[in-house]
Amino acid sequence: MPIEASDHDIIQGIVIGDNRTISRIYKLYYPAIARMIINNNGTEDEAKDIFQESVLVLYNKVTQKQFELSSKLSTFLYAVSRRLWLKQLTRKGSVANSSDISDYEDILQVEEDMDKHQENEAKFDKMNLALQELGEPCKTLLKDFYIKNLSMKDIQEKFGYTNTDNAKTQKYKCLQRLKKIYFNINI
Repeated sequence: MPIEASDHDIIQGIVIGDNRTISRIYKLYYPAIARMIINNNGTEDEAKDIFQESVLVLYNKVTQKQFELSSKLSTFLYAVSRRLWLKQLTRKGSVANSSDISDYEDILQVEEDMDKHQENEAKFDKMNLALQELGEPCKTLLKDFYIKNLSMKDIQEKFGYTNTDNAKTQKYKCLQRLKKIYFNINI
């Protein structure tokens, strides 16, 4: 496996059972996760245990036929490790200490932010698919108006509409078609 293995290469290595892949995962991702655990009232041994569990979660997911990585592998392992560590802290009662609560709220906030980011990425992907399916001239008209901020007068002239009201009507119809396509896409 090359020194700079892609997430896809690593996942394929897991699928075929390449031991070098597991070593690569530890070298690439363990230090950051260990730091996170140790900085949040953990020990080196606890960090090793949590990381091992996270790698097992990854292995189980990857060996399921329908697994699709929706983030970077490092983000996936970090999020799984963080959740496992938070569960362990809760079991140990460490979260009950009021001075520690803000640290764990920060961890939860990062987790929520990551979930929102992944949700937004999925929406952008869905919108790109909808725009591709929408076709011309609607795709260009909507991009000109919403992305390039062209005026209706500029759009009227560019597309040859007789007046700005006709351009507005066409923009409205294109937007309605885009919405219909967007909400009918299943990702």
